[in-house]
Amino acid sequence: MNMKSIKNLFIIGSALLLASCQQGLLDRAPYDAVASGNMWTNENLADMGVTGIYEVLRSGNVVGDMYKFEGYGVSGECRDQDYSLLRGNVTTGDGQFSGYWKINYEGISRANDAIFNLPNVSMKTAGKKERLIAEAKFLRAFFYYRLNIMFKGVPLYLEPTDLDGFTKGRDSEEQVWNQIISDLTDAINTESLPDKYEAGSGDYGRITKGAAYALRGQAYMWMKNWAKAESDFRSVGQCGYGIFNDGTDEAYKHLFKEANEQCEEMIFSMQCIGLSGYGNEFSFRYGSRSTFGSCWNSFLVNSDFVESYENADGSKFDWDDYIPGYNSMSPTARAVYFLRDGMTDSEKSKMASNNADMSKYLPEGNEERIKKVYDNRDPRLKMTVITPYSEYLGALSANSVTYTLRWPFRSDNEPSKDLKTDTNNRYYYLFRKFVAEGATEIPNRSYSPIDIPIIRYADVVLSLAECLNEQGQQEKMGEAIQLVNKVRERAGVALLNSNEYTQVNGQEDLRNRIRNERRWEFAGEGINFFDEMRWKTWHETKFFEGAGLKQIWGQPQYTHTWAGDFIYSWAIPKSEIQVNGNLTPNDGWPKD
Repeated sequence: MNMKSIKNLFIIGSALLLASCQQGLLDRAPYDAVASGNMWTNENLADMGVTGIYEVLRSGNVVGDMYKFEGYGVSGECRDQDYSLLRGNVTTGDGQFSGYWKINYEGISRANDAIFNLPNVSMKTAGKKERLIAEAKFLRAFFYYRLNIMFKGVPLYLEPTDLDGFTKGRDSEEQVWNQIISDLTDAINTESLPDKYEAGSGDYGRITKGAAYALRGQAYMWMKNWAKAESDFRSVGQCGYGIFNDGTDEAYKHLFKEANEQCEEMIFSMQCIGLSGYGNEFSFRYGSRSTFGSCWNSFLVNSDFVESYENADGSKFDWDDYIPGYNSMSPTARAVYFLRDGMTDSEKSKMASNNADMSKYLPEGNEERIKKVYDNRDPRLKMTVITPYSEYLGALSANSVTYTLRWPFRSDNEPSKDLKTDTNNRYYYLFRKFVAEGATEIPNRSYSPIDIPIIRYADVVLSLAECLNEQGQQEKMGEAIQLVNKVRERAGVALLNSNEYTQVNGQEDLRNRIRNERRWEFAGEGINFFDEMRWKTWHETKFFEGAGLKQIWGQPQYTHTWAGDFIYSWAIPKSEIQVNGNLTPNDGWPKD
């Protein structure tokens, strides 16, 4: 049986479970009645009950829509300015808060049912019961982790609870962290929980000791307990994980393809298949109209983020190094550098009316001039982003077609074969990462079979580097540099301390380099937003003057507005306070 077939069985099993439990545990609304005891009467049903906890990961506000959190982070933007958090007018009644709260508590409710009932289930295989309990405790810890990092203290429910029983006040942030640590420690100490599963295993996708160490390490980082986090991240490496490298110049790109979704770098990932409701939607949300099946490109790449990528030698990128005088021009004037060769008179006239400085237009060579801006940059840029005049293998009907991101757009048909988007009247950077290529990579535009990484080893390596650097010891800082270089080496960019541009000058310099490394390495994965919240840098990186959605040359379409430092702690949802009077709000939040 091949790897994909094994994964199909695991996921389809959860689908059948959900379909068969119409009135049971797994389809109930959050906070509904305790699950029927029939759910835990035999080993087979217990298996399905635990699988149902995993199923919550697939939901919005957990893992299934991590692209949405990319819109909050530094690398992405939502095309339609849908987020009140970014507009500065958010209130406690915003659906983002209630949705995030409810779905994570749904996962906690399912985990509590499993932890409470599993000890009474008879099982044939030695150690299986303990392993399933460990998995449930990990998942409970994961959901509480997601709640605590945003709300900074939430009610702890550790047993199955009736609807009327959800009346607790908030436990402190520290108390929640301690419970998370306790659950993860129990999982780690479970002898039958394996260090990792090998690719192709029928259990691949389940929780492992490696995942538990990694999540506990992340919790310790939020607690600023750097030494304990260091210890846990080192333990992950001892579980057998490593940096994926297939020996090619595009190893980073290949990491996010189906063939490598169970490689040594993937510690914890959401399992996906090409089936409606069980696939990866990133391609649909990031892809263009030229992507298989005609996708939406509803999430775009932030133009300021693209400019943050270094040159390949590690020097800082500067437009003036490539196009002298670029920085001093108005955004509308410098649009001229992005125009296609051989423009018609009518196209030139239109660009001039839009205030492009047509005196600098090259009828032949305009495209090559701008392409050079991206040719000698950190290779991850071109593997993450579709840049101007780069090619993209898309699809038209059942045929694979190579398109080019040109401006202004003419047609996706011959002879132009311009990459077509939902924004043909504007010119934006587009995501390449997670986006399907050609006519056969995915079965349907709405669901890709490629697993969604939740924790990968590069995350652990860079987290370990951060922990070492924060301890401030010279020896540890030296090791931190070596760890960052493991990630940079795979990317194909100059190593730290290898030339004048990459010399590390003290703890603060290394701190900033590690943070930037994380931004570039995890672009598009929905991770950065949570980093910025932990570092308390979200204000400066997402809301600086003029920040927002911009066309490639910097012309703003809309800007972000900082509501105040209080948004570093999300609002306790208005709807939850209305039904539970013991909940107290977070400071600073305006009411509806």
